[in-house]
Amino acid sequence: MERRKEKILVIDGLVSGYGKMEILHGVSLSVRSGEIVGLIGPNGAGKSTVLKAVAGLLRITSGKVAFLGEEITNAPPYQVVAKGMAFNPQGRVIFPDMTVQEHLDMGAWTIRDRKEKEAGFERIHQLFPWLTEKKKRKAAQMSGGEQQMLSLARALMIQPKLLLLDEPSLGLSPKWVKTVFEKIVEIKNSGLPCLIVEQKAAMILGYSDYGYVLEMGNNRFEGKGHELLENPDVRRLYLGG
Repeated sequence: MERRKEKILVIDGLVSGYGKMEILHGVSLSVRSGEIVGLIGPNGAGKSTVLKAVAGLLRITSGKVAFLGEEITNAPPYQVVAKGMAFNPQGRVIFPDMTVQEHLDMGAWTIRDRKEKEAGFERIHQLFPWLTEKKKRKAAQMSGGEQQMLSLARALMIQPKLLLLDEPSLGLSPKWVKTVFEKIVEIKNSGLPCLIVEQKAAMILGYSDYGYVLEMGNNRFEGKGHELLENPDVRRLYLGG
């Protein structure tokens, strides 16, 4: 089956990096409506750099990024968020002394309409009922898995049109990894496409509708998730055989 759904994100010839150090040398990929797209590759391949450049956190020196049909190349992060793109960074980035409710309020900063904000809280309650039941608990009192859920919930509060996730399984126990990915599937099934960078390559390809493999800042392979899992070169080079 071809990828015929609406293009939500299109990255074309992306060149970016840190200062004078070029990490990405012309990466191209797309995310379509209703998809989980996995982005894998060895350490240093540029996976997280792709997300940061798209989110406006790194300068793009060449290439284009289009979101919902509008070019957003080098748009500042606050504009990217306001247009409906949520970025959940690596390492959870929560504030230990802030409560669950305060994190969710922070996530809803772009929403001005009270009813729209209430709808956002209701959506979070449906996805993470145990989280909203503990809305007065401080983040420091939560486990790593709970903190990851809180970070994810905060990102969803803007009611995004696209979710970028950087290493959502990082540092989590196997039980929490399974829970996080189950929630990501729920999020995708609700109609929200996701672009996910993940070191657990075989796992993310198993969940992905489509996948890309980066190596040294360049595209190496792409295809449906299950096709990449079965590709002997991908298995030998990136999945441990």
